[in-house]
Amino acid sequence: MSISDLPLFQALKSKMQWHQSRQGVLAENVANSDTPGFRGKDLEDFSFDKALAARTVGLATARTSSAHIVGSMMRETGGVERDAASGFEITPDGNTVVLEEQMMKVTANQMDYQTVASLYQKGLGLIRTALSRNG
Repeated sequence: MSISDLPLFQALKSKMQWHQSRQGVLAENVANSDTPGFRGKDLEDFSFDKALAARTVGLATARTSSAHIVGSMMRETGGVERDAASGFEITPDGNTVVLEEQMMKVTANQMDYQTVASLYQKGLGLIRTALSRNG
């Protein structure tokens, strides 16, 4: 059994992959910020509990249609009826992407990814120290 096969490291890897996927979705939102009628998308929040539970049960995902996996993780955010408390307006052409919100999400996503990557590196470092002859 490899060190990276430990459930904690698998969950951290899943979290990093989720952040990579989310970065792509946010980039798509920014790229389509001027497209009439475009509705912003985001991924469902990552849950370590679900990630660890999926690793311990041992069930495999069966992909019966090419649209199932992509469609099940994506959800539309906002819409024409936007929360007035956010302070942002919807463009007259129905586009729900607000660049300021997307850039804040991109920055938060990048910081979260760096945090998870740092935890992964530090965890590996601790295991290496524990296994070394000088430790």
